[in-house]
Amino acid sequence: MASVLTRSAIVAPKNFNRWLIPPAALAIHLCIGQVYAFSVFKIPFMSHFDAGEVSIGWIFSIAILMLGISSAIFGPWVEKNGPRASMVAAGTCWVIGFFVASLGIMTGQLWLVYLGYGVIGGIGLGIGYISPVSTLMKWFPDRPGLATGLAIMGFGGGALIASPMSNQLMALYGGGAEPEHLVAGLTPTFVTLGIVYTVVIAAGAFVIRVPHPEWTPKGFDPSKVEAKPMQTKGNVSVRNAIRTPQFWLLWGVLFLNVTAGIGILENAAPMIQSYFGITAAAAAGFVGLLSIGNMGGRFIWSTTSDYLGRKNNYMMYLGVGAILYLLVALFGGGSIILFVLATLIIISFHGGGFSTVPAYLKDLFGVYQVGAIHGALLTAWSAAGVAGPLIVNSVVEAGEAAGKEGPELYTPGMFIMVGALVVGFIANVLVRPVSERFFEREEDVKAKQAAALEDDN
Repeated sequence: MASVLTRSAIVAPKNFNRWLIPPAALAIHLCIGQVYAFSVFKIPFMSHFDAGEVSIGWIFSIAILMLGISSAIFGPWVEKNGPRASMVAAGTCWVIGFFVASLGIMTGQLWLVYLGYGVIGGIGLGIGYISPVSTLMKWFPDRPGLATGLAIMGFGGGALIASPMSNQLMALYGGGAEPEHLVAGLTPTFVTLGIVYTVVIAAGAFVIRVPHPEWTPKGFDPSKVEAKPMQTKGNVSVRNAIRTPQFWLLWGVLFLNVTAGIGILENAAPMIQSYFGITAAAAAGFVGLLSIGNMGGRFIWSTTSDYLGRKNNYMMYLGVGAILYLLVALFGGGSIILFVLATLIIISFHGGGFSTVPAYLKDLFGVYQVGAIHGALLTAWSAAGVAGPLIVNSVVEAGEAAGKEGPELYTPGMFIMVGALVVGFIANVLVRPVSERFFEREEDVKAKQAAALEDDN
């Protein structure tokens, strides 16, 4: 069994069709992207556990916290062992997390949901998130932005599927769409999702391959590619990357962009219900619509970054995003059209930030250990996964205690997000090309890559 999972066992023949790889990568990202549909469970969880916004919000925050921590810790392991072993490990953790959370729901033990969905599932999130990304960039060296968009698009799209499906499953198992029925359907819904995700992730792991060392896309000559201003032709190890100012500036950029987006995503369903008094089913539809924006942004914006440049794209995500947040804070409560359109674009920038950052890292640090560097950078996502929901949930609870309602509950949090995006914009402006003193010697890179393949045989 172990030999089937090694990197050497999944080296593709030279004539392998690289377009079979994106669907395999999408398989795991569509499953673990369910975490962005968590807001559908928030009100039923609050009712079931008799808990507040912050207590239930910690389930999501722990999952995102563990995503970043596990991606940083296991990033080198993912690079060494390849995408199939990584996808199997990620899927195992993700599914076990659902079953442990089901036990917690059934027994009324919130700490088991923290442990299952948050800790164990979060570890699966981290490994599963990075496992196909560097592989796709190796399959698409001619279009790295497109490649990362194809991979990470699925993470945004996972909620598009999971949000309405989860709502329908809770209603089916609970016997109706009323809040008390949704609560009754929580446990079987989590079990069902765990079973479905087992099958889909296994299928993706079966198909995934890494390119043959002598393979290149037709008509692509790496030696003739003209480097853009922010691109390097050298390679930087993960050990050296984290010593550069560029890594930490980009860490701050990602943290602030994600904090702003995740504050909406984690609260999407209750937020729009509070603003406009719509039903739970309609709120689930809004969550699904945001998932379309999240998914579309991950593909569209990362693809345009191949032409506009990663740094320029981030200028747009952060600058235009700050303006849109300001519009929602000032006028969103008076127009559902403005509210939906503005939040949709903000979430598309949120998704675009995720899918653009691996190519941004490749430009700055080279492809050598980009997966591990990506994993280290995702600790910014962990921090944002705590900061974003905590800011919004704390503002909402403080507003409720003060007797506020409707848009007034969320407006102070919106202004905080405007400030975060402005700071992120400044950090992105400061990013410069990496100094050659951090580069690895090319002969050392080739020797280490050859040794890794020999160790698998």
